[in-house]
Parts: sequence; structure tokens; C-alpha cells
Amino acid sequence: MTGTEPDGSTSALTRAAVRDRLDRVTDPELDRSIVALEYVDRIEIDGARVAVEFTLPTAWCSPAFAWMMAVDARDEIESLPTVETVRITLTEHMHETEINRGVNDHLSFAEAFPDADGDVAAVRAELDEKARVARQYDAVEALLGSGLDPKTIVALRRRDLEGLDAGITDDSADGTDETVAVYVRDRAFAVAVPAAPIERYLEKARETDRVSDPADRLFRTPEGEPIDPDSFDLVHQRGRLAKVNMSSQGGICDGLREAKEGRLEKPADD
Repeated sequence: MTGTEPDGSTSALTRAAVRDRLDRVTDPELDRSIVALEYVDRIEIDGARVAVEFTLPTAWCSPAFAWMMAVDARDEIESLPTVETVRITLTEHMHETEINRGVNDHLSFAEAFPDADGDVAAVRAELDEKARVARQYDAVEALLGSGLDPKTIVALRRRDLEGLDAGITDDSADGTDETVAVYVRDRAFAVAVPAAPIERYLEKARETDRVSDPADRLFRTPEGEPIDPDSFDLVHQRGRLAKVNMSSQGGICDGLREAKEGRLEKPADD
């Protein structure tokens, strides 16, 4: 299928293009791509219409979390210039009817779940902050591994980074081929640091409005305050705990999915 771009040229709408957009959608509790987590079951393209089917590890996964993933998947695919309509289908979930109707009819979460207690936007903000803190841990670890000391790290500002590649956001990127220059000591010299963890952190820091201006401090406490050098170890430990918590939840989800799909080996007979 080909579509017409604003300049009159044509471009193909491919499964790879749709999959790339879906790879930008994360499970908000795990901060991992729904593609990497193998949630996506089916992608169908019919002309300018796209249909995506996905399944979560359990039928009782939070409806707010499921809603976020479905809405984000819809919005990402709709942003492709050749797409006219998108249909997202969540399967094997206790609230699939409400979620599928609401997302595909472009309703709000409150309209889809009028009896729900709380606002999904507040839940998203809380999970985004948790993801920011976990990603900050990885970014700080990269800086420590490159020889920077805590006092230097907490003083860094957004303008001290150069050579960022906005495309490095994939879970598989390890930063071995791409680096970012981190200027320190009033830009007296620069240190090369793996770009992937810095990019991933900045992506979430921008989403949470923690780092937007070049003069903004690069790293923050979980509460959003600048980090006092004397508190560095405590803040970094809190980041580690957030990361471990997400990893643990991810392991549970992986196990549930494998059990659900019957991929676990059966125990040998006694």
C-alpha cells in the first residue's frame, strides 16, 4: 500500500513502520516496550487502515495501565502520515469491552469507566516519575563508570551535554557505538559517556517536565528537587530500588506470560 505525502511523493505503509511506532509504547508499570515484552499479537494493514491486537500477561492487569498502552498505541500509529484509521483490540482482559470501545471511539478514560475512582492522568504521572527515577539510575551509573564523581554529576546541566542522538531509545541499545560528550569543570574538558542511558533518561525527564531548559539541572531527587552532593548516595540508592522494583515486576509478567502460553517445561514424572 502506498500513500501520498504532503510534497506529493509516495511512501509505503508497512508492518515494520507500524511495529516501529508500537516499539515506542511502553508498559507504564515496567517502562519496557510492548514489542519487546511480546504483547503485540497481530498487525494488519488494509489500505490506509491499520488493526492491532495485543494481549497482556494477565486478564486482571490494571485497566488504567491497559488503557494507557492502548491509547498510546493508537496515537503512535495515527501519527503515521499514510494512516487514516486505526483499530486497537485488547484481548483476554476482564475490561476489554470498555477499553476497546473507549479507545477506538476516542473517549476519555472517565467516559469509558464512569465509576472509576481517580484520574488516569494522575496514575500516568506517578508511573512516569517512577520511570524517570529508574532511568536516572542507569544514566548516573554510566557517568560514574566514565570517571565522573558525584559532586560533578549533581552539578551537571542540560547544556553540558553534546552529541545526543534522539534515535537511541530502544531497549537493545547499549551505547557501545554511540557516545555523548559531557562537559565538566566549566567546560574545561569533556568526557565521552555511553549515549543510550543518557538519551533514555532525557526522554523521560522531558516528559515529566524535569529537564526542559538548557540551564536546568540534569538530575533530580524523586520529589523533583536538585540533588545535594551530601545526599547523592541516598538518591542514587532510591533510583536503584525503583529499577529493581520494575525489573522484579517485569520478571513476574514474563513468567505469567510464559505460563499462559504453555511455554514452561512440564516437570519430569517421578
